[in-house]
Amino acid sequence: MTSWSSRLEALLAREDRVIVGITGSPGAGKTALARQVASSIDDAVHVPMDGFHLADAELRRLGRLDRKGAIDTFDAYGYLALLQRIRRGGEAVYAPAFDRDIEQPVAGSICVEPTARLIVTEGNYLLDDDEPWPLVRRTLDEVWFVDCAPDERRRRLIARHVEFGKSPERAQAWVRAIDEPNAERIDRGRGRADLVI
Repeated sequence: MTSWSSRLEALLAREDRVIVGITGSPGAGKTALARQVASSIDDAVHVPMDGFHLADAELRRLGRLDRKGAIDTFDAYGYLALLQRIRRGGEAVYAPAFDRDIEQPVAGSICVEPTARLIVTEGNYLLDDDEPWPLVRRTLDEVWFVDCAPDERRRRLIARHVEFGKSPERAQAWVRAIDEPNAERIDRGRGRADLVI
């Protein structure tokens, strides 16, 4: 039994509804772990923070399109409101997903039924200390930090950017200029995680 599975078992034994956040730097493997955790029980839903990326048209208007993925390129208060609704329970809640083929959020894609016992959410900034992220943290039962060797993480990121249309040179430049500064910020929250994986 993995360390996360025993923690999850203990959480589910104590609470009717559990919300686990999974964080870590870009390319660390958050989404893969979130899917694995969500698939470990029948009444679980995976709700990624990526659905709260601002649309490219809005990022362009704000002059932030060239830094997509930075902390101020998400609708953080919208994400907080969604988590608060999920926490309250009692009704179906629809969450946005993020479509990697079009690199855009898609509203109303994920249904969290009132009967869902486990919600697994994942995103970069769950342990950040700028508002509203401490409020986001308070809606979560636990936050797990996914660690990954920096060279492997960068390799994965470059491959992902190339897969979704960037040239290898542009992918490497994006990782250096955008993903790495974001990773440094995210890593500062590691000590606040309930579990490091």
